[in-house]
Parts: sequence; C-alpha cells; structure tokens
Amino acid sequence: MTILILPLKNLAQDVNTLLREAQQQESELREEEAFQKYAQAVRIQPSNLAALCKCSELCSRIGNRQNDKAVKTDYFHAARTYATAALRVNPNSTEANFVMAMALGRMALISSGRDKVEAVNDIRQYAEKSIHLDPDNFKPYHIMGKWNYEVSNLSVAERTLAKWFFGGVPHASLQDAISNYEKSRTLNPSFVLNYLELARAYHRAGQNKQAQQLLQAMMQLPNSTFDDPRIKEEGRRMMVDLK
Repeated sequence: MTILILPLKNLAQDVNTLLREAQQQESELREEEAFQKYAQAVRIQPSNLAALCKCSELCSRIGNRQNDKAVKTDYFHAARTYATAALRVNPNSTEANFVMAMALGRMALISSGRDKVEAVNDIRQYAEKSIHLDPDNFKPYHIMGKWNYEVSNLSVAERTLAKWFFGGVPHASLQDAISNYEKSRTLNPSFVLNYLELARAYHRAGQNKQAQQLLQAMMQLPNSTFDDPRIKEEGRRMMVDLK
C-alpha cells in the first residue's frame, strides 16, 4: 500500500513545484519557459485544470507574436487542444471557457471567409459562459470587446457568407465593444492590452480625446506580460497619429 501511495504523493509534489516555478517565470515575463513548465505539469497530471488553462492561454499569447502564419496556426491549434482538455475536466470553469474563447478568437483573426465567420458564434458562446460563471473575471469581457469590435467590422463578403451558411451575423456594435472593454478595465485597471484595444475602439468611434487619454494612462502601467512593451510601442505610434 505504501509503495503505491508514495509515488502519487511525490508526483503531486512535483506538479506543485512545477506550477510555482511556472508562476515565477511568468511573473518575470519569461512566458516560453513558463509554458514549458506548465506543459510538463500537464504531462505528469493530465487533468490539472490550472496547468491546462495556462498552457492554452500562453499558446495563444506566444503564437500571437510569431511572424510566420504557419507557426501562429500551430500555436493556436495547441491552445485550442489544451482548452478542450480543460473543458473536459470542468466545463463550468470560467478560465476553461475563457481560454477556449481566446484560442478561437486568435485563430479567427488570422482566418478569412467561412473559417472566420464559423468562429463567430462559438467565440461569443464561450466568452459569455465565462462571464456568467464569474462576473468578476476581467478577461472574458475583453474577449467580448474584441468580438464586438471585429464582428461589427466584418466585410460585406463575410456578412454575405454568414447569411448564406448561418442565417446572418449576430448583433454586434462598436458601442458594445467599448462597454465590454470599459468593464474589463474597471475589473482590472492594470491590463495593458485592454487600454490599446479600447483606444482603438474610441478612435473608430471618432472620440480621439478619450483614445489619447487611455494611451497616456497605459504608458504609466507596469509591464505584466512579455508583450506589454510591444503593446506600449504600438500605443506610442498611435498617439503620434492622433495628434
């Protein structure tokens, strides 16, 4: 009996150590190293929900900054695979639903035509469920902001495809995008990417003063992800264009 119990206990300790190391690396903006630790934890304990969600989220983030579309696609497929596994473990996890919405959203942004349109309803479904499960989770509100921003800006050809194959495009608006981004900002005022996306939405709405104020505020925030310096640089270029 002891022989059977001790290895399981040791494995649990190994997983906990890996998760602590991954969290530390993530806080140091070493996301690729953190991903490897989380992935190692999943290999030891395939039903570890926290590790699965983190693997999915980091695949979406790491993939998004790749220059090669094929590499991006591979990361986004991996993000979806981890999210699918997380949802199998707990379909009522706010994080599992969020990472699925994120993975599908990132893939949709590099897709076109029917592939892009097909993702529209699924992204909204998972993001809205994530919000329903935890109304204080700032991340799915950001996803819904992006969803409204992109869907309200679909091309005529994409809207025609949606009408042919799915009966039309669901309601989405720029104002709803702004409301979702603002809700995300209320829940987490230090989420750098949300400031940039919200500024873009205000700019598209012709409210450049609000966009400039957001970008200025964004510059004062600490970096909390690997991408934050790049996001701030995009914000600086946008501020120049808005002047």
